[in-house]
This record gives sequence, C-alpha cells and structure tokens, in this order.
Amino acid sequence: MKPGPFNPPGLKHQAYYNHAVLRAGQPVFLTGQVAWNEQGEVVGHGDLDAQARQIWANIGRALAGLGVGPEAVVKLTTYALNREAIPALHRAREAFFAGHCLPASTFVVVAGLADPALLAEIDVTLILPLN
Repeated sequence: MKPGPFNPPGLKHQAYYNHAVLRAGQPVFLTGQVAWNEQGEVVGHGDLDAQARQIWANIGRALAGLGVGPEAVVKLTTYALNREAIPALHRAREAFFAGHCLPASTFVVVAGLADPALLAEIDVTLILPLN
C-alpha cells in the first residue's frame, strides 16, 4: 500500500478525518497535550478556543522538536468534557493541519482531566520518517 490517507470502500466518508493514514517509519506516542504553557499554567481559563489553540501550539512544539510537522501525525484521540467542545476543537485542528492530510481521529467525552481548569486533551500518534 502506498503512503497517505486510507479510506476503504464501505466506510463512511468524513471531511474532518481519514480512517487511517499510512506512513513508513518509527511510531512515536506523545503524552496527551493540554493547555499548559511552559511554566505549567493553564492558558485560557474557561475559554475552549484559547485552550484548543494552546494545545495545538504545544503539539506543534513537540513535532518541531522531533524535526517533523503535521504530515507526520497519523492518529489523534481527543478528550473533552462535553460534545459542545467539538466546534472549537475542530477549528483549531483545521488551522493546524491546513494544507496537510487529516489523521485518523477519535473523540471521547470524559468526566474530568488532570487539572479541573482543563477543558480538553489531545493524544497524538505520529510516524517519524525513516532516514
């Protein structure tokens, strides 16, 4: 199979994710990213848009540290306190992946996160390219 998005016949087509993304390389599993700044302070208390932007900025920093960009991401799991979070989380995700293939994605509603001020967390799986 060739690298790239994988959406086999018979599965529902979605514009906001792919069923799988195929890449050759070394898998990497990031710690779930939340809206903490470098000092460990919550950014955007009560503001899901601000928290989503911070989460994706943190993910971008982690990817840059690994020498890759959004193209390396193959799977996301997003945890949020309610379904009403979906539009804000989608806006930030779409901005991050602009011009890139969207990864496979799962959304889970949870009762709470590590810090009660956090509204969402995103778990990222990526593939580092073979050298």
